[in-house]
Amino acid sequence: MSIKVCRPGLLTSIQDLGRYGFQKYGVIISGAMDTTSFRIANLLVGNEEGEAALEVTLMGTSLLFEEDLLIAITGGNLSATIDGELIPLWRPVYVKKGSLLHFKACQSGCRAYVAVSGGFAVDVVMNSKSTYLRGEIGGYKGRALKEGDLLQCNKMPQKAMELFQQLKNKKSSQPFATANWHVNPESFIEIKKNAVIRVIRGGEFERFTSTSQAQLFEQDFQITPMSDRMGYRISGPTLQLKESFELISEAVSHGTIQVPKDGNPIILLADRQTIGGYPKIAQVATVDLPLIAQLKPGEKIRFKEITLEEAEELYLENEQKMEQLRVGLLLREK
Repeated sequence: MSIKVCRPGLLTSIQDLGRYGFQKYGVIISGAMDTTSFRIANLLVGNEEGEAALEVTLMGTSLLFEEDLLIAITGGNLSATIDGELIPLWRPVYVKKGSLLHFKACQSGCRAYVAVSGGFAVDVVMNSKSTYLRGEIGGYKGRALKEGDLLQCNKMPQKAMELFQQLKNKKSSQPFATANWHVNPESFIEIKKNAVIRVIRGGEFERFTSTSQAQLFEQDFQITPMSDRMGYRISGPTLQLKESFELISEAVSHGTIQVPKDGNPIILLADRQTIGGYPKIAQVATVDLPLIAQLKPGEKIRFKEITLEEAEELYLENEQKMEQLRVGLLLREK
């Protein structure tokens, strides 16, 4: 089973949930930017939630299916079509051999995830299939997809076969058939403009002036074009320290908000470096990291302070919903 890349689009790569355990050697984690949409896409096609899938950015990607396959598309709405017909998101989809999946234009969000039942047959490098773009390892030949690439797929898991056959047996002139049920994305991630991002205070929060501390939570910031999978540079009020000081480089995390000398914050994301030496004014709550991943340059965000305990509760609530979804899908398969 295989999929041919006809057009790679702006940026399409194979990702999983990340390459953990090697940061001490300077190897970054990588992985899907929006882990919530990614996990759900895999669950919809009967995969383990960490199986490798495609991360499609903004627009332009075209994929030719050389075999009948069961897929799911989640995340941002990038106007996905199959042979010109709009395809519903957040549900299992049977795609006929010879059909062309194309992402036309960004309607909401900026990253879509394409999971194939069985996942992609690529090598595991340091316990992960994720593409580390700068390091040129993992994924498909350690790089973003290019025109003409042929992606091999693993065998479909047994638990997905019945659904695959049900959809395949639907009498339809369309090049695809969809399940009559879907996951409500707003239960997990609400993609919208002018997002409010919840954060907790960072290690150096108190070293910033009282004015800067207030501005962080009271004024809007805008995502600049100088943003990528490594981090989002944001502009807004210039955040200033009470006095300059030397900070020893230390470990950084997904969602750490650093402030360089120019006063414009950087939100560190999936391809972040392993250590950083800039003051950390805040840390994005894990539950809101997928929302940040769906924001585009030019869009505005506002930060809202919460406590560590509140961030933990939000995380646990989200994981409980994921577990309920996992159980619900297992019951549907029986």
